[in-house]
Amino acid sequence: MKVILTTNIKKLGKIGDLVNVKEGFARNFLFPKKMALRENKKNLEYYENIKEEIKNKEKIKLDEAKDIINKIKNLKITFNREADEKDQLYGSISKKEIINFLKNNEIKVHSDDIILSQQIRSLGTHEFVVNPYVDIAETIKITVNKN
Repeated sequence: MKVILTTNIKKLGKIGDLVNVKEGFARNFLFPKKMALRENKKNLEYYENIKEEIKNKEKIKLDEAKDIINKIKNLKITFNREADEKDQLYGSISKKEIINFLKNNEIKVHSDDIILSQQIRSLGTHEFVVNPYVDIAETIKITVNKN
């Protein structure tokens, strides 16, 4: 099914792109969240009329994403955990813990905005990527200390 995107969607496309998606994805996710319009003549005309409004909303989202990146850059992320004599953690630090840490510092980030290349299972400095908006990503450092 071909749809017209009304918002930027990671791994799918940008505003105004005509993309091919499965019917269930369009019907159950994109249409209810008003992220896309079914491709037809009427909707193409409707999209042309609301294009400026959509671009303004996306600019606001872009500015918010840049603001989130700047706030996270200025924040020192540190976790204190129990570890054995080989500096291996008892357990690991998950995305959820990082999100909760950021939430406690009044920074709202979604789970799919954080990319961990591997689980954090040892003491020291580790890195993860924050990607709050399409084409905006920043590598952030986490320090894990022994309790």
